[in-house]
Amino acid sequence: MTLPLSISPAVQTALDAGQPVVALESTIISHGLPRPDNLEAARGFEAILTGMGVVPATIAVLDGQLKAGLTDQELVRIASEDIPKLSVRDLPIALARKGSGATTVAATSYIANLAGIRVFATGGLGGVHRGASETFDESADLTVLSEVPITVVSAGVKSILDIPATLERLESLSVIVLGYGTDKFPSFWLTDSGEQLDWSVADASGVAEVMASRDALSQNAAILVANPLPESEQLDPAVHDKALTEALRLADEQGLSGKEVTPFLLLTIVELTGGKSLAVNLKIAENNIRVAGEIALSWASR
Repeated sequence: MTLPLSISPAVQTALDAGQPVVALESTIISHGLPRPDNLEAARGFEAILTGMGVVPATIAVLDGQLKAGLTDQELVRIASEDIPKLSVRDLPIALARKGSGATTVAATSYIANLAGIRVFATGGLGGVHRGASETFDESADLTVLSEVPITVVSAGVKSILDIPATLERLESLSVIVLGYGTDKFPSFWLTDSGEQLDWSVADASGVAEVMASRDALSQNAAILVANPLPESEQLDPAVHDKALTEALRLADEQGLSGKEVTPFLLLTIVELTGGKSLAVNLKIAENNIRVAGEIALSWASR
């Protein structure tokens, strides 16, 4: 079977010429933002990169094809159709059934690597869930990043997760974690999770240097660039803490487990913050995309 990988002409031309390309996930479009704002946001994400002189490559699966770079009509499909989220383990099934789906961080990283894309911007990484010592609930993002040499720009992981345990797993899996202008690991809505990082870089060229060193050592694990929002743009910590505590209590009260927990917590936090957390989500995505664009430009100029 031939690999059903479809790279858009713009992305392929840029890759062939050694020009900067940044991968974008599609789950934030299909599941992370409300309609019809999600389509406007998806177009806006790509426009940020285009304005920087970087080629955007939104990743998805459509009609049994792994897509690296979407047309506007394909973006419309991702934003308007009811499609499932696909992680790496789901890809063979989607391809066999000629199905469609939005790609998680894990699946986006995997497909971007197949296409030869080196930099990927997302909102927040998946990680180890609270209570994982009993449930063994851990995102596939972590194990996939241990196997795929891509550079991922993320605002850390969401505070609904067990952040110390997530950092321990990243260390065990040999995933490099670099603070971008910080030595503190961010927790998505908040600039600082309270967790100290071993390594940080000052700018995009510092990330590109680490990428080059990692390649020279033939290491296959990813580089996670932890990029916090400025404190002035983060969710108010008091609002955050109150909403998180209440959302966790409600989830426990309802006896939720497994895949039910994260969507419930995120939706509940949006409701409890009066939509403020959703507005911060957009700022996070845009901030990470800009930094990823800078890294891609620096990498292409080496």
